[in-house]
Amino acid sequence: MTPEARIAQFIATATPPEDALAIIRLALFDWAVCAVAGRGEPVARILRDLAVAEGPVGDRLPPARAALINGATSHALDYDDTHFAHIGHTSVAVMPAVLALSQGRTLDDALQAALIGSEVAVRVGLWLGRGHYQVGFHQTATAGAFGAAMAAARLLGLTQGQIIAALGLASTKAAGLKSQFGTMGKPLNAGLAAECGVLAAQWAQAGMTSADAGLSGPLGFGATHHGAGDMAGFDRMGEDWLMRAISHKFHACCHGLHATLEALKGLDGDVAQLTITTHPRWMTVCNIVTPRSGLECKFSYRMVAAMHLAGISTAAIDSYTDAAAADPALAALRDRVAVREDAGLTEMQARVDVTYRDGRKAQLFHDLNAPLDLATRVDRLTQKARAVVGGALADDLWAAVQADDTRALSNLIG
Repeated sequence: MTPEARIAQFIATATPPEDALAIIRLALFDWAVCAVAGRGEPVARILRDLAVAEGPVGDRLPPARAALINGATSHALDYDDTHFAHIGHTSVAVMPAVLALSQGRTLDDALQAALIGSEVAVRVGLWLGRGHYQVGFHQTATAGAFGAAMAAARLLGLTQGQIIAALGLASTKAAGLKSQFGTMGKPLNAGLAAECGVLAAQWAQAGMTSADAGLSGPLGFGATHHGAGDMAGFDRMGEDWLMRAISHKFHACCHGLHATLEALKGLDGDVAQLTITTHPRWMTVCNIVTPRSGLECKFSYRMVAAMHLAGISTAAIDSYTDAAAADPALAALRDRVAVREDAGLTEMQARVDVTYRDGRKAQLFHDLNAPLDLATRVDRLTQKARAVVGGALADDLWAAVQADDTRALSNLIG
């Protein structure tokens, strides 16, 4: 069975389990917090202003434009979730597409579509393989676009033929490069994925045709985008729900830095030298040696370690500023930090070798793959929400994701 046929069958027949839906409801809450918090960011303002400049289009923006804006806005702070199976941010691609098409539908329908689309994003990411990511493609934008398209297809009730057409149409539009990391282009990638998903599903629903093997054919997306074509990525799809392993952020920076930051909580003295050891793939993602801006600070092992040493909260959004990048005191702390790679570590792990000024040495370690039960996840995400958007708004967003329809959530996000 081709990937297109396998995915189409899954979209049409999948019945998500309750435990996975509970996780995706939390993911929706966390995504909404990030979307609200990101509204003041430059990329969000630019996209909103351009939409306004194009003229009034009724009470609400067209779905594709709303998905573009909300996708970029929710990824602007880089505080959203990650799935490490393919190293992609699923929610910022899939949730905006779902919300844009959910008017008049129940929240349960939206959650099912979001879960199914997110699952496809990860599965397509696995099918593409690590080489696709390592050569420079941004999985959030590429695999995420197919996930957004399939979430939209589920919501719109597309036939299997239309689903395959939507995959083909998405394959000729999906794009996004890691070279944009540290710039507004990175959150834009998330918005483009969400927009692509909405448009591909709408085009297919309207009768637009596409290559049946747009994803997997000889000149398809995989073949032309350094994809491995690993069919094992679709093993047990619909039985094993990979979204149960979504990883939420508790630091306002690239997720590749989080294992290190969690390990650094074990420091217990005045540090003379730190050596951070990480998986080799993170070296091209979040190892900016000398960040020049607040955005670049979010992609720098040396910088976040220096912030931790200085007692600056890495969980606070406003810690990552241009002033911090230029701060001589933080620069001096950065000089105490070295970064190394070790292929023996997983992408979820970090090791930190510490030399204290009193001569003591220690080794710290953290694995983000350590189990996190649902109650703990709820507690940490609600604490994060209250810190990011304030208690009252956090409570309103939490109530909205428990509601029967999507109107309250849409109104809060704007």
